[in-house]
Parts: sequence; structure tokens; C-alpha cells
Amino acid sequence: MFKFTLKQNDKLSIQLTHHMKKGENRRVDLYFSLPKEMGINKDTLSETEYFNAGIDGRRTYHTKGLHLALLLQHFSNNMRDSVADYKSNLNQFAYQYITALDTGLNEVLAMDDNDDLAEFYSAAVKLTEDCLDILKKHRSQKPKGVKLLSVYESIDNYLSWYTEQSILRILVKQSRTSEFSETRSSLLTICEKESQYRSKKNYNLAATIRDSNRIANKMRLLRRLIEYGVIFKSKTITLGNNTRKIVSGVATALLMSVVLVLILMTQGAFSHLSSLMILILSAIYGAREIFKEEFINILWRWVSHGKPKWSRSLYDATSRKEIAKQKVWLDYLKIKKLPKKSKALLAERRSQNQQSAEILHYRIETFVNKKGFQSGYDTIEESIVFNLRPLTRFIEGGIDKVYERVKNLNNKDKIQTISIERRYQINIIVAFDQCGVKEHFERYRITLNRSGIVEIVKAGEVKIKDTSNKGFKSRLHSLLRLKRCV
Repeated sequence: MFKFTLKQNDKLSIQLTHHMKKGENRRVDLYFSLPKEMGINKDTLSETEYFNAGIDGRRTYHTKGLHLALLLQHFSNNMRDSVADYKSNLNQFAYQYITALDTGLNEVLAMDDNDDLAEFYSAAVKLTEDCLDILKKHRSQKPKGVKLLSVYESIDNYLSWYTEQSILRILVKQSRTSEFSETRSSLLTICEKESQYRSKKNYNLAATIRDSNRIANKMRLLRRLIEYGVIFKSKTITLGNNTRKIVSGVATALLMSVVLVLILMTQGAFSHLSSLMILILSAIYGAREIFKEEFINILWRWVSHGKPKWSRSLYDATSRKEIAKQKVWLDYLKIKKLPKKSKALLAERRSQNQQSAEILHYRIETFVNKKGFQSGYDTIEESIVFNLRPLTRFIEGGIDKVYERVKNLNNKDKIQTISIERRYQINIIVAFDQCGVKEHFERYRITLNRSGIVEIVKAGEVKIKDTSNKGFKSRLHSLLRLKRCV
């Protein structure tokens, strides 16, 4: 079963998150169906431009049961081997704590407003108690060395502040009620104690505490320092540079052959040098310069079509060992090149949405190593962020108006002016391990305007296809299909 999430990341970006185990090979395809009305194509938004400006990713270690009640404690052990080992383990612990806290926080905030308030506050209290238990155990292992102490204090400072912010965020969710005033008061008291704890430890200057911008930016820096030792380092290489040079040389040679043939024909027609001959030769060389670059681009697209454009290696930030290798594709496709299941999902759209579209195809293949993982981990989490801001610049700005007839208090007709904004719908097909033994397709519909994403809705799904129990020949056939797709 493929477990992944596709959700809104911020105002104008979406995030795809999935997990891979040691030794696993995973292929993920995303097909962006962009209405041609937007005017997005390979000429207005090149693949390389969007890859550099619109796609970002983060790969980290992942453990099962990322919830505060199940958080492993061995990450916070006082490592005595070296400062680097202690810092690495403490960063791992802090990152897992933050991730687990976010998981619990989202569960509490996801409770509907119509749900029982008692259940909401009970979940909030349970989450807070788990936080305090883990922070208490973490603080009981305070190191004594000066170098280790500085690492500990910066992480302890951030965890205390982030815990307080999470509790306050929960309390903002629900308005004050007399029935649960005591519970709210106890949660606010915990926040106050954490604030006093940081003041007592002199973690932050008084001027920094008084300025919300300064304290927020400092905590953002501490968060980046925590993630620095956890998030994999990556080295991305653009593929095909040598091939492009060869293509450029071949294209130039072909054009020069045509030019030389035309020159010989010109010399045959004009035995003596004349102004007319000079004019014709100038026109030939001018035409060569006009069509040279275009001819090279056409030839390059033909040669590189279907081949990966980038290669990426992922390394452990501490040990520098290679964890995984990736290959990345990004191309514009024609509708007829889409897989059958993707076509079927797009065909399920409502008739008014079945307009002509440009297909932008993103594929990433990951080959996870069996060795190189830190102890306690066997899974990596990949989060790919697609920024839609480069796409929204093609959306028409301004606000239109529509008119509506309504009844006023005297039951008389009144014309009301309503301002509307221009919106577009982008369909995204997410395909996992396409052409493999198991396949999974899902369609998402994203409505966006020039300023942000309006909504993301799951609009269709093709069930997993598993042919693993259909005999040796069937499995062999599926493996051969997978090899051809790779």
C-alpha cells in the first residue's frame, strides 16, 4: 500500500510526502494538466527554469510512530564519544520531537468546531502532558562539558519556545468558555512556566524577548541549525552537457554542409565574383545564423526526450555516507503520450473542465542504499515542494464584476454589483511505481487565483494493481516492464 500525502504547503505551493525503506527502488510521476488558456508551454516556461525556481525537496530520516507518546528516547542519550556524535544525536532527537509534536498538534487542530469541547481540551491536555514528560527526561540528561552544554542549551531553548507556541496555537483555536476556563488557565500556566524557565537560564537577551521579530528570527535560525544535521545533503548534477555539445557540433556540421552546397551552386551559376554573388552569399550566411540556434534546440529535444535531466546523490550530513541516488525528469508531454490510467482519471472531469491542456511531467526515481543509515533508522522521508508562483504569473490580474438582481427590505428589485476574481483549475495525476508490479494513481484538483491556492480536492483514484500472485511468467513480465520504464 502506497502511503503519501499531497497537501498545501503555504499560500502558493503544494507538498508531496512519502517514505522509502532501505534497499527500495521507488518511482514517482506527477502529471500537471495546465489549461492552455494560461499560456504555459515550453517556450514561455522552460523545464530548467521551473526546476530551478519552482521545485524544492527535503529528505530526512524517518521512524515509525512519530507521536509524542511513542517517541524514542535513545536520541537524547549523553554521547561521550565526541561533540559531533552528541550534536548529531541531539539534533535527531530534537527533530523527531518537533515532527511528533506537529503530528499531535495537527490532530488536535483538525477536530471540527462542532465536536465536543471536552474531547478537544482532553486531547490538548494529553498532548501537553506528553510534551512535558519528554522535556523533563531531556533536561535530566544535561551535559557538563562546556562544548556539549552550548549545543544542549540552543536546542533546549528552541524546544521550550516551540512547545509554548504550540500550546498557545491550540488555545487560539477555541474561544474562551466558562466551562473550561480552569483547563485553559492551567495550559496558560504551563506556557508561563516555560517562558520563565528560558528567562532563568538566560537563553535570550531581554531586548530580543521584547521584540517579537527578533525572537522569531532567532528561533528560526535555531530550527535551521537543528535541521542541518538531520536533513540529507544533496549534490545535483545536470545530465547531458557533453551530449548537448555533440548535438551542437552535429547541428553546426549539418548546417555548414547545406551552406557549402549552396555556395558551390552559387559559384556554378556565377563564374565571376559580382555584387549579386556577394549578396547571395551574405543571405546564405545570414539564414544559417537565423536557423542555427533553433535547429540545435529541435535536435537536442529530439535526442534528450525521455531521458533524465538531473542526477542527485543524497548523503548523511554527519557521516557523509551515500544514502540514496535519484534521477529526475521534467518534460512537456502530449496528451496522447499519457498513460492509460492517467487519461482515464482526467476523462472523469466534468464536461466544463475538459478543456485542452498542456501536460508538464515530473518524474523522480530513487534507489535507496541498504547501508549507510544511522542506527535506529531504516526509512527515509522525502518531501517535494512544488511552488506554483511561477505558474500564477500567467494568470490574468484584475477583478471582474457581475450583476445580480435582489430584493430589498421593501420587496423591490435592486441591482447588486459583485466583484469576482479569475480562477483556474489545475489537475494533477500522482502515479507511484508506474509500470511496476504494483501501481497506484490518484488525481487532485487544485483551484488557484493570482494570489494563492483556493482549495485542493482529491478527485479520483485507481486502485493498486498487484500481480505478484499470478505466477512466475506474470511476475517476470512485470519486472521486464519495470526495467523498460527505468
